[in-house]
Amino acid sequence: MTSATQTRTGGTALSVVTPPGSPSRFAGLDGLRAIAVTAVILYHLFPRLLPGGFIGVDIFFVISGFLITSLLVAERTSTGGISLRSFWQRRIRRLVPALFVLVLACSTAAWIIGGDVLVGLVRQVLGAATFSSNWLDVLSNSSYFSRDAPQLFRTLWSLAVEEQFYLVWPLILLALFLIRSPVVRVGLIGLLAVASGAEMALLFQPGADATRVYFGSDTHSFGLAIGAVLAIVVSRLKPLDLDAGESWMQVFVRRWLPVVGAVSLATLVFAAWWLHDDASVTYRGGLFIVSVLTAFVIWAAVSAGSTLGRILDATPLRAIGARSYGLYLWHWPVLMLVLAALPELRTPLGAWSAGATALAVTVAAAFLSYRFVEQPIRRGGLRTTARQLALLLREAGRRRRSGIAVLAFSALCCGATIAALVSAPTVTTAQSFIQRGQAAIAAHSAAQSRAAAHSTSTLTAPHRHPLPTGAQITAIGDSVMLASAPSLEQAFPGIAIDAVVSRQMHAAPGIVQALMDAGALRPCVLIGLGTNGSISADTLHQLQQIAGPTRELVFVTVQAPRGWTDGVNATLTAFADGNSRSVALAQWQSAIASHLDLLAADQIHPGSSGGHIYAAAVMAALVQLNGPPPFRPYSVWELNRRTR
Repeated sequence: MTSATQTRTGGTALSVVTPPGSPSRFAGLDGLRAIAVTAVILYHLFPRLLPGGFIGVDIFFVISGFLITSLLVAERTSTGGISLRSFWQRRIRRLVPALFVLVLACSTAAWIIGGDVLVGLVRQVLGAATFSSNWLDVLSNSSYFSRDAPQLFRTLWSLAVEEQFYLVWPLILLALFLIRSPVVRVGLIGLLAVASGAEMALLFQPGADATRVYFGSDTHSFGLAIGAVLAIVVSRLKPLDLDAGESWMQVFVRRWLPVVGAVSLATLVFAAWWLHDDASVTYRGGLFIVSVLTAFVIWAAVSAGSTLGRILDATPLRAIGARSYGLYLWHWPVLMLVLAALPELRTPLGAWSAGATALAVTVAAAFLSYRFVEQPIRRGGLRTTARQLALLLREAGRRRRSGIAVLAFSALCCGATIAALVSAPTVTTAQSFIQRGQAAIAAHSAAQSRAAAHSTSTLTAPHRHPLPTGAQITAIGDSVMLASAPSLEQAFPGIAIDAVVSRQMHAAPGIVQALMDAGALRPCVLIGLGTNGSISADTLHQLQQIAGPTRELVFVTVQAPRGWTDGVNATLTAFADGNSRSVALAQWQSAIASHLDLLAADQIHPGSSGGHIYAAAVMAALVQLNGPPPFRPYSVWELNRRTR
């Protein structure tokens, strides 16, 4: 005699067959899922509140590995085998309908809004349809952490990793069932987890973009494997009478596991605040430890009579956890659409309004999806739901009109989605500005080399009159400097520009030291960094020490609707004030403040006219250090005049 039960994985619900004595549900998992999805949503919508909230995805991975493996083990125990066809059909039936609605609705909204939110839509929809978003993004060099070109469906990478796991894991598990020893099975799965975590740690390069190791199914499957290990351990412990005997496992589960589970949950909450997505420790063991801690929380919650399980089963947490799949699907695309429709919210203050608006829409969309899409199809399947809609169309009156309206709206969304795919631009406005700067740098590379050779052989110290020429300036920056490169070239012919997308200030000392060692560092060093992360005064002092007392330093203030902008500019201002004889600030933020319309939609990257203001700010800083020159063929006044 068997009983039908329902478990949920990553917000998904499954009808499974379990043996007698199996629990109808695992206590506490909906609550843990609610904590995970809340962390992810806060990380994306209100990043300053929870900078490590991305670990919610790893919590989901462990839950998914545990539940899927528990499902498969229970089915084999009950029936003697595993129906791969039924398993995969359930996965498709549960995941695809809500995802299909999301893609249609958000692609339609993106087409109506237009502009940058459509960039890369073809690749993203293809990734959503094939559950390959993670690898398509890796192959296209798309960055999960870059804020220069946010994608509409960027968060579907984790769904792709899970679905790839669902595809291959039942096959691997069938092979493992051929091994008689449960200890060996657990050991082999544990080795898979360790190998995945080790690969992430080895492939991660500090200071480089972490998208490859974060998105890779090979490097980020350890949480799924750890969850699978726990499922097998728990399944083996079920027959034990924990009130009899004194084996070490029984003692641990009865006496110590509740404490370990509570401490692990508290540590996860701390990690959601303490870990950062650009920290080496995150990828070199941090996420692996998060997964292990999650396994202990699950183990403690699902144990018989668990207090932690009862706490996590609180009604509000269960309600959120049951709808976590929809909440995860909708929150990021909605935020992107809100920012695309209301670009004035791309400010630190406006970001709170954008996040609050996106949260309200997300909650409404997720609950509607759960009520009218996910639940009906989970209960009756796609065919039954389609038949019910057909019957609705045969009825008279209001119900028939409702059915027609649903079909008409769906058809319109399908047409709008096709139009969005056809009309999607290939690059954002910010990317086009950056590419223009890259082309300008490439076109003048030969002239820069000649200027650098001339500068290092004839000039060894800054001169107070006249201003440094382009041949005397080394510029190191990020994508903002790249976008401004044509104007810098025009204002300072021969300037040497080394600018890279997503570069941060902590990379500057190594770059300056390398140029110094090569004898290529010019008398005036222009640093335009800070857009992509916070900075420290220690880094600025290190730069000053490397450059030496004979060189001038010019730092460019930051204009970006990001939480760290004010802190970056305050640090730069304090450093310049304390070293006014050899350090100056190019006041880019204040100069562009009244001309934000000259920036791309991200309110970060300047176009041609904005680039002139950037160059004018640099010129003004040089004037501050050296005094007004007797003659400037390209004056500050002229730079400002060109922007009008």
